[in-house]
Amino acid sequence: MSSCTTTLVFLFLFFCIRLFLAVFSYTRIRLASANPRPSQTCSIAIFLGSGGHTSEALKLVSALDFDRYSPRTYIVSEGDTFSAQKALALEHIKAADHAFSDDQPQYKLLFIPRARRVHQSLLSTPPDAVRSLLACMRFVSVRPLFTKGAFRQPFVDLLILNGPGTCVILCATIFLNRLIGLPSPRVMYVESFARVKSLSLSGKLLYHFTDRFVVQWPGLVQPGGREIYRGCLV
Repeated sequence: MSSCTTTLVFLFLFFCIRLFLAVFSYTRIRLASANPRPSQTCSIAIFLGSGGHTSEALKLVSALDFDRYSPRTYIVSEGDTFSAQKALALEHIKAADHAFSDDQPQYKLLFIPRARRVHQSLLSTPPDAVRSLLACMRFVSVRPLFTKGAFRQPFVDLLILNGPGTCVILCATIFLNRLIGLPSPRVMYVESFARVKSLSLSGKLLYHFTDRFVVQWPGLVQPGGREIYRGCLV
């Protein structure tokens, strides 16, 4: 490849990146300037990433006022019975400790395909990632459009992410909604308690694509960065 061709390719890629960043910045500014929808409650979705990620996410949720943050959607990877059982156990404990104003269950479980299984090879990952993306688009983008009384409303008001990889697919779906003008929830990423000196791969990928990026160790706060540190949360 000649030096002239290399320069043209470089300029084209640079232009595409600049255009992408410009559209992204415009979308964030427009969403930030929109008037918030008044509501007495805030519907939330929590991605349970299995194992320690699930434990941390549920500890975050357990500190919330369930009357205020309702209804709740627990997003679980297919086959992750541990996380599903832990979410149900938390809801039962809360129901026993507090009499909610509504007798109807204010939570649900949502199962999506895994974007990548543990120790899965990179060559076999793309088909699973695409399958996960399509499932997320069905729940986040398509279903709200056909839900009675929910037109032009996001599937939840707030989405809380704590890792691992499948949460990147969820965030990508929400970003696509914003690019094409569909309603989308606010996104808060809470970095794992185990990440003391460096961000996780999911955190690095989602750093610029979330509305709030929370870390639990002061060593992760960069000068001029967008990290929010409020101490250990779990």
